[in-house]
Amino acid sequence: MFIDFLRNHRFASFLLTVVRIYLGWEWMKSGWEKISGNAPFDAYGFLVAAAKKSTGDHPAVQPWWADFLNAVAIPNAGLFSFLVQWGEFLVGLGLVLGCFTTLAALMGVMMNFAFVLSGTTSTNAQMLLLGIFIVVAGFNAAKLGLDYWVIPLLRNLTRHDWNEQIGGYRFKI
Repeated sequence: MFIDFLRNHRFASFLLTVVRIYLGWEWMKSGWEKISGNAPFDAYGFLVAAAKKSTGDHPAVQPWWADFLNAVAIPNAGLFSFLVQWGEFLVGLGLVLGCFTTLAALMGVMMNFAFVLSGTTSTNAQMLLLGIFIVVAGFNAAKLGLDYWVIPLLRNLTRHDWNEQIGGYRFKI
């Protein structure tokens, strides 16, 4: 019932537009601060601190996530720094404009999960929940955005005639 409301009702579309723009602005602002800051953004310190939170009686970071950070993220901190700053900005831009909204929200959810798994709290849990609502709502969250025109255009550009004849048999998919 709630999913039907999110995916199909006009009021939900208006409400999700407000949520989408708010969430997009937060992402875009955070990413732009990292991109245009006085010093270049470097995630190395954050990654090392997160990995250190995996020890003790009540670790804030699970050992398997710390293993990922130590084996993959920390050795490639430069790449992760680039991905975080531009990922945040582009997710925000997509959400504010309502262009590729579901993809942008999904990538935002993935980043928030990474931040939460790394032991941060802040606004990440709130942003995670709002992002999930947008992902579940699908196209209804983007009807009042560029997706209103972009998605139908892409559907028309990628439409194939799926009634193909294979080996003398006619298959209808």
